[in-house]
Amino acid sequence: MDDDEAAVVARARGGDLDAYEVLVARCTAPAHRAAVLLGAGADADDVVQEAFVKAYRQLGRYRGDAGFRAWLLAIVANETRNLVRGRRRREGLWLRAAAREDPVRWEPGPAESAVAGERRRFLVEQLRALDGRDREVLVCRYLLDLSEAETAVMLDLPKGTVKSRTSRALARLRDRLPQEVPDARA
Repeated sequence: MDDDEAAVVARARGGDLDAYEVLVARCTAPAHRAAVLLGAGADADDVVQEAFVKAYRQLGRYRGDAGFRAWLLAIVANETRNLVRGRRRREGLWLRAAAREDPVRWEPGPAESAVAGERRRFLVEQLRALDGRDREVLVCRYLLDLSEAETAVMLDLPKGTVKSRTSRALARLRDRLPQEVPDARA
C-alpha cells in the first residue's frame, strides 16, 4: 500500500466520507471485474455495492497488509461465492461476462477478429472446465492481473498455496489444450 492510499484509508476510518469515496472510485472497476469473472454475472453491480458497504462497516478491521484493493477484492470474492452458492447455477455466468470485459487495444480486421474470438472462446471454455479452485486462482492471477500477495488476500490463502495452486492449475489448463488452438476457419 502506498503512502497516499494509507492516508486516504486513515481519513476514511476517521469518518471522512469523501476519503471513502476516493477509495470507491479507485476500486470500483477492479471490484466489478472480479465479481463478473468469479461468477456474479448480471448481479455484479449488487455484489460490488454490498462489498463496499461491508468494507466501510469493517474499516476498523482492515490491517493494511496487502493494500485496500486486495482486502476489498477478498470481500467481493466472498460476496460472489455467497451469491453463486445461493442460486446454485454456476455454469456460464462468469464466462459470458469475461467475454464482454475483454479490452480491445487495436482494431483487427474481420478475419483476425473471427480467429481471435474463436481462440478466446476455446480458451475460456477450457478454463471454465477446470474445477472452481483452479479457475479462481487463474482468474485472479491472469484475468484480474493480481499479484500473488493480492490473490492470497482475495482467496484467503497463504501465499505459498497461491503459488503452488497457480502452477498446478496452469499445468491442468495446458493439458486440456491441444498443440494448436482451433482455428475459426475449421
